Amino acid sequence: MSRLTLDATRQTRPTASAALELLKPITWFAPMWAFGCGAISARSSALSDGTAVFWIVIAGIVLSGPLLCGASQAVNDWFDRHVDAINEPQRPIPSGRMPGRSGLYLAILWTGLSLVVAALLGPWVLAASIAGCALAWAYSAPPFRLKRNGWWGNAAVAIAYEGLAWFTGAAVVAGGLPDGGIILLAVLYSIGAHGIMTLNDFKSVEGDTALGVRTLPVQYGVTTAAILACVVMLMPQLLVVALLFLWSAPIYSLTVAALIGAQLVLMRRLLAAPRERAPWYNATGTSLYVAGMMVAAFAVSSVIGG
Repeated sequence: MSRLTLDATRQTRPTASAALELLKPITWFAPMWAFGCGAISARSSALSDGTAVFWIVIAGIVLSGPLLCGASQAVNDWFDRHVDAINEPQRPIPSGRMPGRSGLYLAILWTGLSLVVAALLGPWVLAASIAGCALAWAYSAPPFRLKRNGWWGNAAVAIAYEGLAWFTGAAVVAGGLPDGGIILLAVLYSIGAHGIMTLNDFKSVEGDTALGVRTLPVQYGVTTAAILACVVMLMPQLLVVALLFLWSAPIYSLTVAALIGAQLVLMRRLLAAPRERAPWYNATGTSLYVAGMMVAAFAVSSVIGG
């Protein structure tokens, strides 16, 4: 055993760096982006005081990323600590840098803090945050442990990171329940995000099979799962194109359609070697997907308002 490992196992208190690592800042971008899309989509119904809106939005960004997303990551690491001890022993909990039950206490504290901040931002924000926290705990914790099935687990993450974050951003800016069109877009992009989550499962097919985690690649094979992921990503976006056209936003509709066309070109290359190219597609095709989210948000803001 190395000197570093021995020192880590002797710790009795968690370090700040270990706690921050447990909250995984790299994962905060997705819900913060979705929150931003929601805020932009509802900007026409924003409060009259621009300064107040600015600080409310800042608080909402902190809520969606460092707080809610961070809490979900801490929850996941705690309930995955035994698996991480085998696969990622350097993680804060199995390495001993978050000793005892401190990882669980951080997950509980961060969940509670998230709900306190959400309550200060309004009842609809609180309701969405409660739903997000419930999904985060159900995703990782027994008896539900939704992550053991690719359909349910990926849906929980997609809803929390995309749909609820979008809804929260819109509710923060609108100061209440967002427009129905905004909610519909949040739902559609949540559905599409399920496919993005599936792409993340290609990197661990053997391990998931051994552990009984029934991701879509495990259930249906890599090729079929890749096709399902592409279809799930494409169909909601096509509906967005149709909706924007019906809402008299043809330029925005054509822009999203062009982004879909580019994704189709990239998907063809992805399907030729799904396991090898899933990370490449996440860096290229998924970027086009989230760009389309922002285009749709501006469309709603300028055309149907909130």
